[in-house]
Amino acid sequence: MSLSPFHLAIPVYDLPAARRFYREVLGLEEGRSSDQWVDFNFFGHQLVIHEHPKTPSQEQAHTNAVDGHDVPVPHFGVVVPWEHWDNLAQRLHQAGVEFVIEPHVRFRGLPGEQATLFFLDPCGNALEFKSFKDLNQLFAT
Repeated sequence: MSLSPFHLAIPVYDLPAARRFYREVLGLEEGRSSDQWVDFNFFGHQLVIHEHPKTPSQEQAHTNAVDGHDVPVPHFGVVVPWEHWDNLAQRLHQAGVEFVIEPHVRFRGLPGEQATLFFLDPCGNALEFKSFKDLNQLFAT
């Protein structure tokens, strides 16, 4: 299956801090930019951080219960290969990133078993990175 890259634009109220985070902590390649926005290669997708006043969800995230955890809503992220997920979790730990939901495997032994972790960027945007040992489980019911 071939996927088309998505484009996602998110608000950040501290553009320099967010720019450093996405470039240095997540290791994303920076693309075009202006004084108010920056493009990043987000695992083959286009992520744009736009300078914007703090939003209500950045002030205090809403959550929904999923497998015993309070998952922040809204959130975004990508599904990465299992080995990459583990390396990313270690990289985030080493960078001192505080997790909203610590790296763990959810739905263990059930359809949709996945490794997942959640954290906030410096502007309070919630990100989730997940992985499946069997990518066919991505949409399992």
